[in-house]
Amino acid sequence: MKQLGAGLTVGVVGVGYWGSKHLRVMRECPDVSRVVAIDANLPGMKDFSHLLAVGDGFTSLEEALPHVDAVVIATPPTSHTALAMQAVNAGKHVLVEKPLATSTQDAWALVQAAEAAGVTLMVGHTFEYNAAVTALRDLVAGGELGDLYYLDSARLNLGLYQSDVNVVMDLAPHDISIANYVLGAQPTAVTAWGSRHVHPLFEDVAYVRLEYGSLGVRANIHVSWLDPHKVRRTTAVGARKMAVYNDIAEERLRVHDKSASPPGPDGQKVAYSYGDVRSPHVAFVEPLAVQDRHFVNCIQTGQTPRSDGYSGMAVVAALECAEMSMRIGRTVQLDEVGLRTRTVDLPSDGIGVPHQAPTGEGIAPAMPAAAAL
Repeated sequence: MKQLGAGLTVGVVGVGYWGSKHLRVMRECPDVSRVVAIDANLPGMKDFSHLLAVGDGFTSLEEALPHVDAVVIATPPTSHTALAMQAVNAGKHVLVEKPLATSTQDAWALVQAAEAAGVTLMVGHTFEYNAAVTALRDLVAGGELGDLYYLDSARLNLGLYQSDVNVVMDLAPHDISIANYVLGAQPTAVTAWGSRHVHPLFEDVAYVRLEYGSLGVRANIHVSWLDPHKVRRTTAVGARKMAVYNDIAEERLRVHDKSASPPGPDGQKVAYSYGDVRSPHVAFVEPLAVQDRHFVNCIQTGQTPRSDGYSGMAVVAALECAEMSMRIGRTVQLDEVGLRTRTVDLPSDGIGVPHQAPTGEGIAPAMPAAAAL
């Protein structure tokens, strides 16, 4: 692993909605001395065009690479693989916004390339750096909810329609990464249903079911660009208690002392338990800031990122299975997209479970370098 001292120069590729946030967060990072914006449209951007004159702006990644130590890629998903591969092949550390790639094969190619180059590859699974999600994970792992029955997630709003991917590829990476993180496992099978109401090419409403065969648990995900309400909620239902993480509520985590007990052998009915509701205090720190500072720290120390390339590849594999399931109308096993597994070392902070990576069969060749955005 190539390690660098303090005073990193970080380039942000794509300065749209998320890219502009990365610019702000990286500028506030104490171990980053310089942040540059990289976007083909930079000359016409009112808020960023002035960066070109002072050398803190570039119109292509190729032009910027000699001047940076690391890059954050915040461009449309279909461009992630080519841009990340270009940076990795130049020996740069890379943080890629979700999803890491649009196919398992491309994700694995990036993981291999980063390992060969000795650079950090990290994925922007921002919710894994959200303190409320970590608290939910701890509730599940600690057994407070009892045996877990299922997870249920909803990520809904009116828009924003994307130009290159459907609602599953756009929104579901968040909820898949949350489910994997909370459960400490990866799904073994995926079933998905989707509908196109407004856009002629891309599904704007979809339902995804993840089966975690090793745990006997399912996670149900509803994503939509076509809903009157903004919803960002994950519910964990256990045999003893239930917990709700609501990212847009004032109390982001609530634990309900509610449960249902199965009927007894002598014909008793289902029994219900109604207890108190408590809201554990969860101190708020901007998850994107936590994530980006973690990326910088991993570059400096050689630590494996919490959301590393293997974590990103697991999410991509689930997405690919969901796309296949919608197309062919049946449940798809993870090994159908080439995710044969091998165990590698845990992240050095001990968070998570052993990553799983596909074996060498069917690995895509390195993508050609992109000349510009």
